[in-house]
Amino acid sequence: MEEVKFNFENLIVYQKSLDFIDMVYNICSKFPKTETYILTSQYLRAANAIALNIAEGAGSSDAQFNRYLQIALDSTRECVVCSTIAYRRKYIQE
Repeated sequence: MEEVKFNFENLIVYQKSLDFIDMVYNICSKFPKTETYILTSQYLRAANAIALNIAEGAGSSDAQFNRYLQIALDSTRECVVCSTIAYRRKYIQE
């Protein structure tokens, strides 16, 4: 059976978002268990939202795709805050 590929799968930004998700999962696996439903959950949700919004918007009009990219960027900002919190709590290093 032939592998079906969607156009967004060829986008470098999408591929990089998957790499970022892998990194966040690795980072969060080292967080204390007390963070499971707090920081870990939020961080993983935000990281996944980046790739999900890129994929969801890719089949739309340019204007719609730009809107989804903006939402992905907003999720990226959430990840920055999660990283800062993790750093301040000494869960990660610079």
